[in-house]
Amino acid sequence: MLRKMVFGSLLMLAGTGPLQAEASVRCTLKFSMQGWSAFYKTADGRGTIDCDNGQSMKVKLSAKGGGLTVGKSSIEDGHGKFSAVGSTAQLLGNYIAAEAHAGAIKSAGAQVMTKGEVSLALSGTGQGVDLGIVLGAMTISL
Repeated sequence: MLRKMVFGSLLMLAGTGPLQAEASVRCTLKFSMQGWSAFYKTADGRGTIDCDNGQSMKVKLSAKGGGLTVGKSSIEDGHGKFSAVGSTAQLLGNYIAAEAHAGAIKSAGAQVMTKGEVSLALSGTGQGVDLGIVLGAMTISL
């Protein structure tokens, strides 16, 4: 019985070590995007991901979605914060999000997106006129 408890405890400790080591890199995103919507929302942009391990990469952003939406807008000073990851390669890919937005002339907003176990919290300021509710995705690629 004691042997099983010790073995089980060692397995649990062995299982938690790699998870903590895997999710130790913290990264941020600075970006700008422009887009339009009329039932279908699309926006494209560019950004830079900087990580606390010294890695940095230039990325392309592409957002697509559909819903009840209309407008044209831009984000000029966007910031993002990723959840901790084991590798910067985990940051690339498709993030899913639901969003409600409204803005006229100058506006600000925030949004959280997810891709499996990686989350991305976005905020930014911009210009334009838009109103709607959208379910969509944003792709981050090199």
